[in-house]
Amino acid sequence: MMNRATLVGRLTKDPELRFTPNGVGVATFTLAVNRPFATKNGDREADFIRVVVWRKAAESAAQYLKKGSLAGVDGRLSSRSFEKDGQRVFVTEVVADQVQFLEPKGSRGNGNGSHQPSSNEGNPFAGDGPVDISDEDLPF
Repeated sequence: MMNRATLVGRLTKDPELRFTPNGVGVATFTLAVNRPFATKNGDREADFIRVVVWRKAAESAAQYLKKGSLAGVDGRLSSRSFEKDGQRVFVTEVVADQVQFLEPKGSRGNGNGSHQPSSNEGNPFAGDGPVDISDEDLPF
């Protein structure tokens, strides 16, 4: 079986960082990913895809990525459901193994002066590989 998702897009807002009761970091954000074609009117549309990233990579994403940042995500699709106010809610999201910051410091998507690591600092966005998470670890 294969379940891989690779995306490049811009964040629609700053990542939201939370911690599980066990202290595990989890960040969520939405990527706006342009479709590769235009409509009949010549307009370009985008898909808005929810991304979840765990542990150290979550903390780094929350620190370095901001609204408008161009990011690359590699991970897997995940589907889940839960009940809210008597209604069954279904969620599909990308669980990221890696998040890459794709713009140099001070460029268009990151004009707020936040830090981008230099090449000798390594990749703070690299995940720890696949993660087995139980329902108790989820902050939502």
